[in-house]
Amino acid sequence: MCRQSATVCLIKSPSRQHRALPSLVDRLSVLPDPRRRRGVRHPFVAVLPVAACAVTAGARSWAAIGQWSRAAPQDTLARLGARTAGALRVRVAPSLSTIRRIVIAVCPGGLADLTGQDPAGADTVAVDGKRARGSRHGAVPAVHLLAVMTGEGRTVSQLPVPGKTNEITCFTALLAPFDLRNVVVTADALHTQTAHVRFLVERKQAHFLFLVKADQPDLFAALRSLPWKEVTARRYDREAGHGRRETRATRVLTVTGLGLDFPPCRPGCPDPALPRGHRERQVHP
Repeated sequence: MCRQSATVCLIKSPSRQHRALPSLVDRLSVLPDPRRRRGVRHPFVAVLPVAACAVTAGARSWAAIGQWSRAAPQDTLARLGARTAGALRVRVAPSLSTIRRIVIAVCPGGLADLTGQDPAGADTVAVDGKRARGSRHGAVPAVHLLAVMTGEGRTVSQLPVPGKTNEITCFTALLAPFDLRNVVVTADALHTQTAHVRFLVERKQAHFLFLVKADQPDLFAALRSLPWKEVTARRYDREAGHGRRETRATRVLTVTGLGLDFPPCRPGCPDPALPRGHRERQVHP
């Protein structure tokens, strides 16, 4: 089942070996061709790179992608694997209708996983959701995507959030296919959920850094009562954006014996994601 829709389009999720293939064409060949065999003229693994190159070159609409495809030189089409025609073996670019039909029909979950960065070995990954600009159509609201990115700014994968739910329901499905051992996963306060923490620590053997706000009064009050003013390990970050200047102070405390009802921060419950001898937990009030 596709992780992004109810259609059966992948026999199984792409493996780590598939995501680690150096060539984009080799990775895309893992995806099944959604077209019927009869009448197929353009190779499946050539159409998707043409669309990707068009978007990379600045195309922001289907019409622009079609224009880029028609104007692409022969050497570019040859490198992308476009089909040949005639005795002169002229490369023929796929039409706009062909590109659009394949992009819409291809497995979205497999495409996102295969073209993303493998998070294995990364120091940090960040989970965040945004509405896709330009995706609103008439009365249909804009698509809300939940994405995970590495600390270097490379997208690992993303999932569309169903209209009648929120990002919480997509968190585990987004991270399930990837190896996150010893990776620090950061997210906003919406994902400060016990189920998410158990999933990261017990199943993925990962670290976590979540925010806590006043909508969780017991946990917020317990953390707020800590002696933050006496902390010597601190860091200040100053940045400007969105018309304002922000100063963020990060302080680190060793959390022991607080009786927090938030696994694995309970007393006597060591964090299996941390090596022996380390029981530090970063907390951002």
